[in-house]
Amino acid sequence: MSDTPDGDDTSRTEDRGGARPPGRFTTPVKWGVVVFSALAVAAAPVPLGITPQSWRLLAIFVGTIVGSIVRPVPGGAMVLLGVTALVLTGTLTATQALSGYGDPVAWIALAAFILSRGMIKTGLGRRIAFHFIRLIGHRSLGLGYALVTTDLLLATVIPSNGARCGGIIFPIGKSMAEAYGSEPGPTAGRLGAFLLPFVYQCDVIICAMFLTGQAGNLLIARFAAETAGVELSYGRWALAALLPGLAALAVVPPLLYKLFPPDITHTPAAAALAREELRRMGPLARAEKLMLVVFALVGALWATTALHEIHYSVVGLLGVCALLLGGVLEWEDVLAERTAWDVFVWYGGLLMMAGALSETGIIKRFAETSAGFTVGWAWWAALGVLLLVYFYTHYAFASISAHATAMYIPFLVVLIAAGAPAPLAALSLAFFSNLSASLTHYGTTPAPIFFGAGYVKQRRWWLMGLVASVPNILVWTTVGLLWWKLLGWW
Repeated sequence: MSDTPDGDDTSRTEDRGGARPPGRFTTPVKWGVVVFSALAVAAAPVPLGITPQSWRLLAIFVGTIVGSIVRPVPGGAMVLLGVTALVLTGTLTATQALSGYGDPVAWIALAAFILSRGMIKTGLGRRIAFHFIRLIGHRSLGLGYALVTTDLLLATVIPSNGARCGGIIFPIGKSMAEAYGSEPGPTAGRLGAFLLPFVYQCDVIICAMFLTGQAGNLLIARFAAETAGVELSYGRWALAALLPGLAALAVVPPLLYKLFPPDITHTPAAAALAREELRRMGPLARAEKLMLVVFALVGALWATTALHEIHYSVVGLLGVCALLLGGVLEWEDVLAERTAWDVFVWYGGLLMMAGALSETGIIKRFAETSAGFTVGWAWWAALGVLLLVYFYTHYAFASISAHATAMYIPFLVVLIAAGAPAPLAALSLAFFSNLSASLTHYGTTPAPIFFGAGYVKQRRWWLMGLVASVPNILVWTTVGLLWWKLLGWW
């Protein structure tokens, strides 16, 4: 998913040699940064009212988060080391340290990744994409929207933007560009230099539109609930993002098309290729039909949890069981889903650490101290400035999940202390966590995949990300705020 261990999504791509933030360091240097950050916190004077045990928890948490950013080892391994350190130092008992792996959120992530494997294995995702291309892919802008619409549909259930966008959408988009003779180099501008960044910029908007948009959103929802008492259920998240998300998808893509147009604007061959591919695929196979039914069932049950009260995690596991019983997936497929188990380890550990840290009083103390910087400010001014800071600090992160884990809770408590309505602050930070991934070629998992195709230079990619960030921020802070006010949420 996210952005897991994106992370979030992005870190796994980085493990495979994808793009990273500027400044590669050797592994010993990275470990030095991790150890120094933890020791620096541990050696600092313990504030009055905070126990030494709580301060050790903070030190290990900081070291784990820094490790998830500089990545001397994969994100899941980093979190596992942090969990083990909590027990060895006597900071938590083994039962407390491992409690996160019994958290339903970790099981939602695991089940959702396994569901995405079924979508890819059956080929249903590709079939959906080709249907959209056949319908609206006659022009380059329509072709882009066809791929984006596929991503939007899949995001209602599949929280791995790497699997959705990188595993299903990217190969199709690249093949469409190649069909028009657009290859990396002199012919990139024909179609590929527009189409691939276009799809990616829309993907980060889609990531913000659903709880299942990318894996980090599950963490963000937990942080919002535990820190501010704001419940971001599947339905509430989707409703909150509906209007600003659709508005952003209506504004950002045409702007990119106008400012960075492809040489080829008419693509009738794309629709023809899609028809031919659908002809070769033939009618829906049994496995595809069952996958489609499970996909629709899981999405419907997640959206109506308030009616039936079946927990999200149980719904996800129900979908997995249906695919196993129907023969769409084998148990070996579940065991082979490396990313799912990586995310499970990563999520379980971070959920436990964040929950334990919130009980220490350290976060409250941080809010009280930091609120002094905004004394005398109107809450809306503090909200605007801090949201911009939060958004553009994503230049320093290669993962939505790492960004949110490091900064969501501190920024949320400061905004609430400054007087901002809790639901407004929680929603704004949640959506900005995703939208900010537009900025770089390492912002979340699909970014290194799309950038790595070689159609766009880094300077152009960053420029497109910066351009897209402006309407995204404006749309979500105007349409979004008005929409949430109309819903009575603040």
